[in-house]
Amino acid sequence: MTEQSFLDETDQQILKILQKDASLTSKEVAVQVNKSTAAVHERIRKLKKEGFIKKIIAILDRKKINKNLVAFCHVLLHNHSTNTLQEFESSVVQLPEVLECLQMTGAFDFILRVAVKDMDDYQDFYRNKLAALANVTTVQSFFILSEAKSDFGYQL
Repeated sequence: MTEQSFLDETDQQILKILQKDASLTSKEVAVQVNKSTAAVHERIRKLKKEGFIKKIIAILDRKKINKNLVAFCHVLLHNHSTNTLQEFESSVVQLPEVLECLQMTGAFDFILRVAVKDMDDYQDFYRNKLAALANVTTVQSFFILSEAKSDFGYQL
């Protein structure tokens, strides 16, 4: 039985609504799910407590904050011991340019999503931070040309 199976229809509706706009008040969500404000407030509190809602954030327009260049960096490490993998993860998550760090199967060990101002900033990030990390063997970078879809919500 999956965790989703413990969510009733109302909980799923609330999660769908909050994924689209987490700034809505409990009262505004309650109107949409046809429940009392108190009941919805309690459900949201419970969904947070149980970890269904990890955090509530504002998604910024990257161009307005001068993060015009986004790259996906495929990283291959030389050594794959548990300590080496943990050291790489611990180091790379501290880099402010790195938005995501995902360990992968396949030809590369990690994929990083990186946001910087421009190609000069990326070159500085690559040379002085990423490639300088111990055990990095290969980095292949792919740059976003356009975004047809950028959605952070999960289908329930």
